Amino acid sequence: MDATAVDVAQAVEGFSFLALFLRADWVVKGVMCILAFMSVWSWAIAIDKSLQLRGLHAKAKNFEREFWSGRSLDALADQFAKNAREPFSRVFAAGLREWKGAHPGGRVAKAAGAEAGRQLTDTESGLGVLATIASSAPFVGLFGTVWGIMNAFRAIAASQDTNLAVVAPGIAEALFATALGLLAAIPAVIFFNTLSANVAKYAARLDGYVDELSALADRDEH
Repeated sequence: MDATAVDVAQAVEGFSFLALFLRADWVVKGVMCILAFMSVWSWAIAIDKSLQLRGLHAKAKNFEREFWSGRSLDALADQFAKNAREPFSRVFAAGLREWKGAHPGGRVAKAAGAEAGRQLTDTESGLGVLATIASSAPFVGLFGTVWGIMNAFRAIAASQDTNLAVVAPGIAEALFATALGLLAAIPAVIFFNTLSANVAKYAARLDGYVDELSALADRDEH
């Protein structure tokens, strides 16, 4: 029983993640490294975008509370427009530049809308990378799988032996590449969908403010 237990332990250790990586040839190792990098990159983007959007929502809430507090337009301009740092303040500053003069309503809406579009483009940065990782990682892993299976068949042909001990290592390396591809792709899909919904919520909030700012300019005109 002790000898059998030792054999089983050695077999399990031989198929550990580290052992599979070290035993793989340079192509499969390259695929695994690429997939590991893609996974880390997607997590880094997800954490960064989550923190960024949380901060943007908090600043938007503070801006809306101050904007609708009944203060004068000049006081709001002094607080937000002169040193605009976040999207709502920059949209307000862009609209304010067109507020003076005759018929400001349309110009305010156009200027504020254009600035809102630029701010949303910045907010959406990184989502394209997540989408690329989500769609490409399984195929990168599949390439590693196909290459590993080809190596397994070459090993069978060279040894002229279909024993499981000959076939298993190559198949295990191939399947490990597939697993890494899924490990990179599945979180990236979840991150992309979650962050896209959050960005869409923020975009709706910002577009609503553009409409409100334009309506204020129209009322001021009349």
